[in-house]
Amino acid sequence: MAAEASPETATSQRILLLSGPIHTDIAIPLDDRLRASFSFLEDAGIPVSDPAAQWLIFGWGGRSFYLETPTWADLKPMPVFRALTIDRSVMHVDIAGDISETHPAVTVLNVNGGRFEQLLGFVNDSFIRENGVVLPIGDRAYGTYDRFFEAKGYFNALLGCNTWTAAALRKGGLRSGFWNPLPQPLALSLLLFN
Repeated sequence: MAAEASPETATSQRILLLSGPIHTDIAIPLDDRLRASFSFLEDAGIPVSDPAAQWLIFGWGGRSFYLETPTWADLKPMPVFRALTIDRSVMHVDIAGDISETHPAVTVLNVNGGRFEQLLGFVNDSFIRENGVVLPIGDRAYGTYDRFFEAKGYFNALLGCNTWTAAALRKGGLRSGFWNPLPQPLALSLLLFN
């Protein structure tokens, strides 16, 4: 006889923290409800309704660095200067098929159902809207199915992308360190506190 899941386990939602050398993203599994909630992204060219799309990926960061540095080879002085001082922020949204949960840059996290809704609300509220419509940044993208959008807040190296990720995860009920400027301390603190 199988053991019954506790109410918290039954409503738990698996998400992924995707870590790079200096940046983190949150990947949320696409289901019908999430596709409907973020259907506004279709108008900007992100095919959330595509059945092959399994994950919706969100990142927040400095406008200049994000838009002008798709690879380390593209690194220039001005985006670095703006990241170290102050810059407007943008949201980067992408979709993905299968993501290996055993990859060293992937951290699997479980969020309680009620807190999951708060995490989604935090992400959704990070977009700037005009008359209820999100604002894509032209045709700026790294690939075919990702896009950049105007976002709330200002970016600097002390309160950057990883502090946004940590704040989103805290909305999801996950504890992290007080200040997480880089992916490594964020991932370590999530491991220690959850």
